[in-house]
Amino acid sequence: MLKITFIFIAIVFTGNLNCFAQLKRTLLATSKTNHTLSIINPATLKIIAVVPVGPNPHEVVVSPNGLKAFVSNPGNSDLHEINVIDLQHNKALPNIDTAPFLGPHGMAYLENKLWFTAQGSKSVARYDIATSKFDLAIGTGQDVTHLLYVTPDSKKFYTTNVDSGTVSIFENMLVQPTIPPTGVLPPTAKPHIDWVQTLIPVGKGAEGFDVSPDGKELWTATPEGLLFIIDLEAKKISATIDTEVLGLHRLKFTPDGKRVALVSVRTGDLLFYDVKSRKEIKRIKTGQGAAMLMDAQYNRLFISCSPNDYIAIIDLKTMEVSGKLEIGGRPDGLEFAITK
Repeated sequence: MLKITFIFIAIVFTGNLNCFAQLKRTLLATSKTNHTLSIINPATLKIIAVVPVGPNPHEVVVSPNGLKAFVSNPGNSDLHEINVIDLQHNKALPNIDTAPFLGPHGMAYLENKLWFTAQGSKSVARYDIATSKFDLAIGTGQDVTHLLYVTPDSKKFYTTNVDSGTVSIFENMLVQPTIPPTGVLPPTAKPHIDWVQTLIPVGKGAEGFDVSPDGKELWTATPEGLLFIIDLEAKKISATIDTEVLGLHRLKFTPDGKRVALVSVRTGDLLFYDVKSRKEIKRIKTGQGAAMLMDAQYNRLFISCSPNDYIAIIDLKTMEVSGKLEIGGRPDGLEFAITK
């Protein structure tokens, strides 16, 4: 009897450990209708907790230790609120007021700094988490600076500028002093480090983009169905592809870097392109897609089909829809939190 009891206890204890291990990695998803952030077990796809967020939640990023999430609220490029969520206790913390930087949208978190686009202020700003102060603001001069990618070394960043129809490439470079009208530089004039912007015209409406795993290419698409491939070293377009699918909205490289998935928010088409040949290899109907998130652990893709009120789940091996997840009306931003 004692032996049976001991075995039973051991099994229960092991089961709890497995459950705890699963919860070290959670899926986060925003609902624009419900004004919530859902915290989901990615193994079971069951909602663990729901936390209220701001009036217009869009994108979500997570601190590297997985303890905090940040949700942007751009509104009509007029809001100035980023929500902060404690993922240990699943509760809201005091918001970050981004004013005077309006319409925070795309975000990136590196080295305890929260980068974000301020699409209503035509700029990119950076917030120091440790000091609770802004420590960088860079104007793009472009309309609706929307999504953002910062390189791991923080020396370059890229944005899409929706209404200007451009992609910005910013590099932190050594810049020579400007020669004044006199033609003579002051004796103290020296080269200095500054951010230099290169603009790549890609067509109005370009929003979603992704950078290849090797960091050499940036792929973006327009609502007219054009797919642009930018050589980031040469800082120029290396290829333009007409997909003949209207409403292209977001795209992502697959975890192995061999394919790119593109989704249309108008038609509900999901396209897969081979990166090497740059040819379409499959097209399916999945729902009118917005945000996308690749899941390397389970070899799948999550797509927030905002107009359809569900998140589509795609099996990357078969490139077919394998399920749907409902977290509230108009789902949008998606991200994983991995607690270390």
